[in-house]
Amino acid sequence: MRHVLAFIAVLFSAAASPASGELRLVMLEQDGCAYCARWNREIAPIYPKTPEGKAAPLERADIRGPYPDGLSFKPSPVFTPTFILVADGRETGRIEGYAGDDFFWGLLGRLLEQSGQYQMETGE
Repeated sequence: MRHVLAFIAVLFSAAASPASGELRLVMLEQDGCAYCARWNREIAPIYPKTPEGKAAPLERADIRGPYPDGLSFKPSPVFTPTFILVADGRETGRIEGYAGDDFFWGLLGRLLEQSGQYQMETGE
Protein backbone atom coordinates (compact mmCIF):
# COMPACT_ATOMS: atom_id res chain seq x y z
CA MET A 1 0.00 0.00 0.00
CA ARG A 2 2.80 2.41 0.88
CA HIS A 3 4.40 1.81 -2.56
CA VAL A 4 1.13 2.60 -4.29
CA LEU A 5 0.77 5.87 -2.38
CA ALA A 6 4.38 6.83 -3.17
CA PHE A 7 3.78 6.08 -6.84
CA ILE A 8 0.63 8.21 -6.88
CA ALA A 9 2.51 11.08 -5.20
CA VAL A 10 5.22 10.90 -7.88
CA LEU A 11 2.60 11.00 -10.63
CA PHE A 12 0.91 14.05 -9.13
CA SER A 13 4.18 15.94 -8.59
CA ALA A 14 5.30 15.22 -12.16
CA ALA A 15 1.98 16.46 -13.54
CA ALA A 16 2.06 19.60 -11.43
CA SER A 17 5.54 20.76 -12.40
CA PRO A 18 7.17 21.33 -15.78
CA ALA A 19 9.46 18.66 -17.16
CA SER A 20 13.18 19.09 -16.78
CA GLY A 21 14.58 21.14 -19.61
CA GLU A 22 11.20 22.54 -20.52
CA LEU A 23 11.14 26.08 -21.84
CA ARG A 24 8.13 28.36 -21.35
CA LEU A 25 7.47 31.94 -22.29
CA VAL A 26 5.45 33.72 -19.63
CA MET A 27 3.66 36.84 -20.86
CA LEU A 28 2.87 39.28 -18.08
CA GLU A 29 0.09 41.65 -19.09
CA GLN A 30 -2.64 43.84 -17.66
CA ASP A 31 -6.05 45.10 -18.70
CA GLY A 32 -5.92 48.23 -20.84
CA CYS A 33 -2.36 47.67 -22.09
CA ALA A 34 -2.28 48.91 -25.70
CA TYR A 35 1.02 47.12 -26.39
CA CYS A 36 -0.41 43.85 -25.08
CA ALA A 37 -3.39 44.28 -27.41
CA ARG A 38 -1.05 44.95 -30.32
CA TRP A 39 0.99 41.81 -29.52
CA ASN A 40 -2.26 39.86 -29.29
CA ARG A 41 -3.24 41.05 -32.79
CA GLU A 42 0.14 40.65 -34.46
CA ILE A 43 1.80 37.67 -32.78
CA ALA A 44 -0.63 35.66 -30.63
CA PRO A 45 -2.46 33.93 -33.53
CA ILE A 46 0.76 32.59 -35.07
CA TYR A 47 2.97 32.13 -32.01
CA PRO A 48 1.99 28.51 -31.18
CA LYS A 49 2.57 27.50 -34.82
CA THR A 50 6.16 28.77 -34.95
CA PRO A 51 9.32 26.84 -33.98
CA GLU A 52 9.79 29.35 -31.14
CA GLY A 53 6.24 28.81 -29.92
CA LYS A 54 6.66 25.06 -30.00
CA ALA A 55 9.97 25.27 -28.14
CA ALA A 56 8.64 27.70 -25.50
CA PRO A 57 4.84 27.50 -25.19
CA LEU A 58 3.15 30.68 -24.03
CA GLU A 59 1.63 31.09 -20.58
CA ARG A 60 -0.15 34.28 -19.57
CA ALA A 61 -0.45 35.97 -16.20
CA ASP A 62 -1.40 39.35 -14.83
CA ILE A 63 1.68 41.42 -14.04
CA ARG A 64 0.53 41.64 -10.41
CA GLY A 65 0.34 37.84 -10.16
CA PRO A 66 -0.23 35.20 -9.19
CA TYR A 67 2.34 33.68 -11.57
CA PRO A 68 2.12 30.16 -12.99
CA ASP A 69 3.48 27.31 -10.87
CA GLY A 70 4.37 29.69 -8.03
CA LEU A 71 7.11 31.35 -10.05
CA SER A 72 8.62 34.56 -8.72
CA PHE A 73 10.65 37.05 -10.70
CA LYS A 74 13.45 39.31 -9.49
CA PRO A 75 13.51 42.14 -10.21
CA SER A 76 9.74 42.42 -10.18
CA PRO A 77 8.33 43.17 -13.63
CA VAL A 78 7.18 46.76 -14.14
CA PHE A 79 6.20 47.12 -17.81
CA THR A 80 3.55 45.34 -19.84
CA PRO A 81 3.89 43.27 -21.72
CA THR A 82 6.91 41.59 -20.20
CA PHE A 83 7.92 38.25 -21.69
CA ILE A 84 9.96 36.01 -19.40
CA LEU A 85 11.68 32.91 -20.71
CA VAL A 86 11.63 30.20 -18.06
CA ALA A 87 13.79 27.07 -18.18
CA ASP A 88 13.62 24.42 -15.50
CA GLY A 89 11.41 26.71 -13.41
CA ARG A 90 13.86 29.64 -13.43
CA GLU A 91 14.02 32.85 -15.42
CA THR A 92 16.69 32.81 -18.12
CA GLY A 93 15.84 36.13 -19.75
CA ARG A 94 13.14 38.68 -20.42
CA ILE A 95 11.81 41.09 -23.00
CA GLU A 96 10.21 44.22 -21.60
CA GLY A 97 7.64 45.90 -23.81
CA TYR A 98 6.61 45.27 -27.39
CA ALA A 99 8.00 47.45 -30.18
CA GLY A 100 6.82 45.37 -33.12
CA ASP A 101 7.13 41.92 -34.58
CA ASP A 102 10.69 42.26 -35.95
CA PHE A 103 12.06 43.29 -32.56
CA PHE A 104 10.05 40.63 -30.74
CA TRP A 105 11.18 37.71 -32.92
CA GLY A 106 14.81 38.87 -32.91
CA LEU A 107 14.94 39.30 -29.13
CA LEU A 108 13.09 36.05 -28.50
CA GLY A 109 15.44 34.17 -30.83
CA ARG A 110 18.42 35.52 -28.91
CA LEU A 111 16.90 34.52 -25.54
CA LEU A 112 16.13 31.03 -26.81
CA GLU A 113 19.67 30.59 -28.14
CA GLN A 114 21.18 31.84 -24.87
CA SER A 115 19.10 29.33 -22.91
CA GLY A 116 21.22 26.56 -24.41
CA GLN A 117 18.09 24.49 -24.97
CA TYR A 118 17.16 25.74 -28.42
CA GLN A 119 18.97 26.15 -31.71
CA MET A 120 17.62 28.50 -34.36
CA GLU A 121 17.03 26.91 -37.74
CA THR A 122 18.96 28.45 -40.58
CA GLY A 123 17.80 28.59 -44.16
CA GLU A 124 20.93 26.81 -45.42
